[in-house]
Amino acid sequence: MHKTAIGIIGASGYSGVEATHILAAHEKVELRLVTSDRWQGEAVGRRLGIMGPVGQLKYAPQDKSAELARECEVVLLATPAETSLHLVPGLIAAGVRVIDLSGSFRLRNLASYPAFYNFTHSAPELLEQAAYGLPELFRERIPSAKLVANPGCYATACALSVAPLLKAGLLDEGSLIFDAASGTTGAGRKGSEDLSFSEVDEDFRAYRVLRHQHTPEIAQTLAGVAGRTVPLTFTAHLLPLKRGILVTAYGRLRAGATAAEARAALEQAYASCPFLTVEASPDAVSLKGVVGTNRCAVAVAADTTGYDPGRVVVTAAIDNLVKGAAGQAVQNLNLMMGWEETLGLSTLRGFNP
Repeated sequence: MHKTAIGIIGASGYSGVEATHILAAHEKVELRLVTSDRWQGEAVGRRLGIMGPVGQLKYAPQDKSAELARECEVVLLATPAETSLHLVPGLIAAGVRVIDLSGSFRLRNLASYPAFYNFTHSAPELLEQAAYGLPELFRERIPSAKLVANPGCYATACALSVAPLLKAGLLDEGSLIFDAASGTTGAGRKGSEDLSFSEVDEDFRAYRVLRHQHTPEIAQTLAGVAGRTVPLTFTAHLLPLKRGILVTAYGRLRAGATAAEARAALEQAYASCPFLTVEASPDAVSLKGVVGTNRCAVAVAADTTGYDPGRVVVTAAIDNLVKGAAGQAVQNLNLMMGWEETLGLSTLRGFNP
């Protein structure tokens, strides 16, 4: 069987490691390149316990990425945004298709990059070419794309929670509020005092309040679905666990809309989506149900107590490293190559206990 040559640049970060594990078992992929300065010269098997040809593959240095990537048909960039921004133009020019897991090509508004990513975008011509890789909402551009901007983890969970309700016109035009909590792997593999075990354990806190970089991405995505600007407030929280994101979204039903219609909108929107599960109640949405998989679980409830008439609450849960990063990248890879969308992803499993 012909296999497609794939590379992972930045393969020693959490998302890069997750992508390596998934692609090592992907039946249509030959993982030909993994790069990492930290693990340069070491074998994948020694670091990740993977056997077979992938386990024998050695990590190449980052400064050789652009040159070595020319041997690949598609490259996943699990690199910081500024590194991706530097690499992408050359890779595209060399005919390599790119799935970028950073935020360097997610936002259409150039002014958002200095404000939220602390750099000026140097390749605005590629922003229009980049397909936003959230298959459940924007599938049509992904198969033909040369560059896919893989969504952020928080943005994925937030968008999937309320997009069907917005598209169906079931929410009023007031502000949406997203309370989201993530495990510590969402911050990447860099070491810091704030993320040390002693600081995180038995604690729970908000961070980057009203300045989180995923806010403009969520706003852009929801506007694309709703056909209008969607006011929102997004607050991220750090959970004292390794992985998983739970989002609780608060909005109001438009006059005359019902909880049954809201649930039906979720079910209809996601009926053909292999990784979306609509639960009977927000109480049934949990991290344990999705961590380790490419699944997203969602559920909706509307106020029936009379204490807050019209209030609607939607919960969503994903694994931030899988559906929120590497798994979604492989899902996009499958669509780009015309393969079955679930290849390499359907056998992923959580760990209970």
